[in-house]
Amino acid sequence: MTDFAAYSGLFSAALLAATLFPAQSELVLAGLLVAGNQPPWALVAMATVGNVLGSTINWGLGRYLEHFQDRRWFPVKPGSLHKAERWYHRYGRWSLLLSWAPFIGDPLTLVAGVLREPFPSFIVIVTLAKLGRYLVLAAITLQWFT
Repeated sequence: MTDFAAYSGLFSAALLAATLFPAQSELVLAGLLVAGNQPPWALVAMATVGNVLGSTINWGLGRYLEHFQDRRWFPVKPGSLHKAERWYHRYGRWSLLLSWAPFIGDPLTLVAGVLREPFPSFIVIVTLAKLGRYLVLAAITLQWFT
C-alpha cells in the first residue's frame, strides 16, 4: 500500500467516522500502526485532522441547519439530539471533551453548533479530545500488537 493510499484512506475513515454517518476509524488506524509502514505520529496526526474536520462539519450543520431538525431526513433522531442538549446545558463547552465517545460524541458536536459554541473554543476542545483518544489507541496498539 502506498503512503498516499494509507494516509488518504485513514483521513477519509476518520472524517466519515466523526460525522453523523456510522463508520470506524480506530480499526483503520490500528491496522496501519501494526503494518508499520508509516510513522505512528503521522498516522495519529492524519486521523486527528480528519476526525476534527468531521466534527467541524457537524458543528456547521448544527449552526446553519437547526431549523430542519423536524424533517424526516435530518440525520439525528430527536431523542439523541435532546440527550446531547441536556449534556451540553449541564456541562457546557467542556462536554465537548466527550466528542470522541461513541453514540454521544457526534450529536454533541452538532449541538455545539446549534447552541452557537464559538468556533475557536470548539476547535481547541474537540482537537484535544480527538488527539487524546488516538494517542491512547496508538499506545495500546503499539504496546500489544507490534
